[in-house]
Amino acid sequence: MIMKKLSIVLLTFCFMLATDALHAQKIKSGDIKNLSGQKTINVTYDYSATAVGKFKTEKEYLDAGIADRNNKKPGSGDDWAAKWISAKKDRFEPAFEEAFNKQSDECGMEIKTDLTANYTLVVRTNFVEQGVETVAMGAAKSAQIDLIVDLIATSSPDKILASIEMNDAKPKSNMRMSVGGVPVSKEVYDPGARIAECYETAGKQIAKLICKQLK
Repeated sequence: MIMKKLSIVLLTFCFMLATDALHAQKIKSGDIKNLSGQKTINVTYDYSATAVGKFKTEKEYLDAGIADRNNKKPGSGDDWAAKWISAKKDRFEPAFEEAFNKQSDECGMEIKTDLTANYTLVVRTNFVEQGVETVAMGAAKSAQIDLIVDLIATSSPDKILASIEMNDAKPKSNMRMSVGGVPVSKEVYDPGARIAECYETAGKQIAKLICKQLK
């Protein structure tokens, strides 16, 4: 009886997760039918309106982080900020594109930097929560990102043809996996790894939405 109840709880939980995933992304405005028959889509990224955690802007977040770290160890804050900025191109964007292209292969489409493509997807990051991981079981806070992905004609960047909203994209896996309360991987403490997985989730879900709309 206990096992039966546990199975029901687990199935309900899985259903809730699946439902959340289905509603995490949507066509906010416009129509993406222009992408029908397109093999290659240009992609660019915009972080100009990014809020980070409790900070309204990325600049406020970086300024506070730099000052705090440099106060403890001169130069460490500047190194930290440089790693944060470089992670966008080195980790976040590749994670988004790889996941998107793996999923969009089913509809014969890929995204990459290609200014000759007829259309461009502009990936705008509105919010980043890097998450918190500790050795205490259950004390972690999940990372997440919120995106708006705009579809434009590459030759007419000022006109938005469609917008896709992607909210609450979280890591695909639980990085709190532990033995005796102690994490088994150093990645648990790497916010860059957690955020990259959020972009991976977003890329996959957005590609799935686009392919579904083009059928």
